[in-house]
This record gives sequence, C-alpha cells and structure tokens, in this order.
Amino acid sequence: MQEEEVRLVSLAEVKNILKKVEKERKELMYEQRIALEHATKFAKLSIKKTNELIKELLENVEKLEEVHAYKLTELLPTTIDELKTIFAKERITLTEEEMNKILEIIGKYWSKEED
Repeated sequence: MQEEEVRLVSLAEVKNILKKVEKERKELMYEQRIALEHATKFAKLSIKKTNELIKELLENVEKLEEVHAYKLTELLPTTIDELKTIFAKERITLTEEEMNKILEIIGKYWSKEED
C-alpha cells in the first residue's frame, strides 16, 4: 500500500481548494460546505500573505516549528497574553524577545483594522 503524503494547509488554502471543488462539482458535500463556511469566516489573510507570514516566522524565530507557524497565521495573535495562551500546552517556551518578534512579524501582515 502506498503511503499518503501529509502536509499542513492554511485556512486560506482550504478556502481556495473548496471553492475550486465547488466550481467543478457545482455542489459540495455537507462536510465540505461546513468547512468552506468556516474557512470563509475565519481566514483573515490571502494565501500569498499567509505563505509569506509562515516563511518569515520560520526564518526569524528559531524555536517555531511549521505547525506553530500555521497556527499563528490562523489565529493572528496581537498581544503577549494571546501568544502565551496559544503556546500554553506546547513543549516550547518562548522568551519575551521571541514573543515580541512574533507579534512584530504578524503585525506587518495583519492588523485588526483590516478585519
């Protein structure tokens, strides 16, 4: 049996994929409709901006893993407290300097005024 490739996808990518499927098939399955509604409501950045943000986070914050970068692009925290909440159950501990760097990078791609 061939092993399937598993990769992380952003909410923006999910939205894009499901819109393409909807165009091709004319109708989505129930689960796909729910996922598309969720992605449409919560994907705050375009695919391009999301990918750029993920890349910049991974290049500039050594402790972050890919899964953390994807989580940060979905949640787009704006405060240290929000970051602490996101990483509360993770096995990494970020310094205040690292957290400020993350917030600075996220701030370049998104601000609440754009929401």
